[in-house]
Amino acid sequence: MEIRDNTGHPRRWAILGVLVISLLVVVLDNTILNVALRTLADPVHGLGASQGELEWAINSYTLVFAGLLFTFGVLGDRAGRKRFLLIGLVLFGLSSLLSAYAQSPAQLIGARALMGIGGAAIMPVTLSIISNVFDPRERGRAIGVWAGAVGLAVAIGPVLGGALLERYWWGSVFLINVPVVALGVILVALLVPESRDPNPGRVDVFGVVLSVVGLVALTYGIIDGGEHGFGRPVVWAAIVGGVAVLAWFVAVERRSDHPSLDVRLFKVPQFAAPVAIVGLIFFAAMGVLFFSSFYLQLVRGYSPLETGLLFLPFAGAQLIFAPRSAAMVRRYGGKAVAAVGLALTVVSLGAFAFVDAQTPIWIVLVFYFIQGVGMANIMPPATESIMSALPREKAGVGSAVSNTIRQVGGALGVAVLGSVLSAVYRSDVGSALTGLPAGARDTANESISGAYAVAGQLGPAAPKLLAAANDSFVTAMHWAAALSALVAALGIVVALRWLPGRATTSVREVTTAEPELAGTA
Repeated sequence: MEIRDNTGHPRRWAILGVLVISLLVVVLDNTILNVALRTLADPVHGLGASQGELEWAINSYTLVFAGLLFTFGVLGDRAGRKRFLLIGLVLFGLSSLLSAYAQSPAQLIGARALMGIGGAAIMPVTLSIISNVFDPRERGRAIGVWAGAVGLAVAIGPVLGGALLERYWWGSVFLINVPVVALGVILVALLVPESRDPNPGRVDVFGVVLSVVGLVALTYGIIDGGEHGFGRPVVWAAIVGGVAVLAWFVAVERRSDHPSLDVRLFKVPQFAAPVAIVGLIFFAAMGVLFFSSFYLQLVRGYSPLETGLLFLPFAGAQLIFAPRSAAMVRRYGGKAVAAVGLALTVVSLGAFAFVDAQTPIWIVLVFYFIQGVGMANIMPPATESIMSALPREKAGVGSAVSNTIRQVGGALGVAVLGSVLSAVYRSDVGSALTGLPAGARDTANESISGAYAVAGQLGPAAPKLLAAANDSFVTAMHWAAALSALVAALGIVVALRWLPGRATTSVREVTTAEPELAGTA
């Protein structure tokens, strides 16, 4: 067999290190703010933010980030990926500075939205650049390192946030981004080569507008429904309207001779199956991580820093196993590796249906570790399958689709599983709230956090309310965990049925067999 020369960039591993630094700061920001919410609500030590303002401080970032990911991936392919990465880093750093010194909740919400624009410019081009600087034979390993960095950032965000809040003011959780971004800008300028689609064709302006409007509307409906319930007309108007606009987007792309996304790619299992798996697994996993923070901090009584440290087994598993997943794929095939990873994730998520307030914490840590091992063996083969289905010059499309599905799936998971959690909690805790004043009863009935706030004013009656709230929350957690495991189990079905094994059919091969797809993949 002829041994081909390595077509990767001579500095590819140094470039990967720079991209990991750029990626860490974006993903960290998705998780680091959670531990600062109580401080931000304090009128003395924070901004005196209301519950709604705190929710939008998180969701203004997520909404803009998810809505622009796809568009910025496409535009990065055209305008230059290095250029987009530098612009995104600078905007992210400046908006982090604005967030750190915000004087009101409204200013913080606006600055966080600007951070979402910067993050959306950074995230898709990191994966695109990896596809362009690495030889296909090394790309799987590089994507494994990239995926491990995502898992690490998700886990260390609460640790870093808790450590900063114990020593400094709330703005430090944003200010920490600035020196990292400055270092990233310097290293990107020095090391990362420019790359773009050499034959970009015309800009599909109408399709780009439809994708932004549809994704923003859908994500807004999901987030707002998760916070305030899905029984209000405005929520369903946003969700149905978003889905309708995205359906219009698909129809436009099918007819266009210069589509921003060739929707016929979804006929190719190597592209469509891993996209579905990414959406399902992030739906399930992010929902569980959401209620885990409440379980550890309220039911178990751990501090924000201690809670962050308890997520380290998840991060450790990602760091250990994600970079090794490429070797597993070469040996056993992507289908087998992803199916085993999905099975481990199902086991770990389902295990939370049996966790209660007395479960030894080391058992909970084992579940986090198993989840980390499972996801470390899902994301790299899924991402590699998506990226290898496209030629290098179209890498931004694959990266943008993968990241958009992940963000929307995660937001949907938090919203849906959060709604299940709230509904079961409210139905279970109601009988324990009789006798409380109306305002206190409503607050305690809303969430376990509300029950803890009310208990602080009850004196000797507080332990009884806290015990009832904890029991109700654990019951609700069991239902949410069971649902998350069922959703993740659907991923196993998709992997076994449609994910290619060792011998795969790429879009390049399909374009040879099907002339009507040629030139659009």
